[in-house]
Amino acid sequence: MFEIDFGEGGAIVCRGRLDAAQSDKAEAFLGELQEASVVDFEHLEYISSAGLAILLKTQKRLSESGAALKIVNVNKHIHDIFRYSGFTSIFEIEAK
Repeated sequence: MFEIDFGEGGAIVCRGRLDAAQSDKAEAFLGELQEASVVDFEHLEYISSAGLAILLKTQKRLSESGAALKIVNVNKHIHDIFRYSGFTSIFEIEAK
């Protein structure tokens, strides 16, 4: 199961597992963003390559207008995935 919504303070909160089966939900939500945003991964347990692709697509689209995603509260496992995939040089990431 995967949930994505705005939390307190305006950050985007992701919960559960962002895999291929849930990627449409994430893509629809993130596709509406028009400005720099903070994405809170504190409750995200897993992210697949489909989830990574959505983040990358969103970052590319936002960067065309000078905006970006900032990803916070990233657990060690997901941070390792970001590091191995080169996302640490593309996104501003804050680990837990």
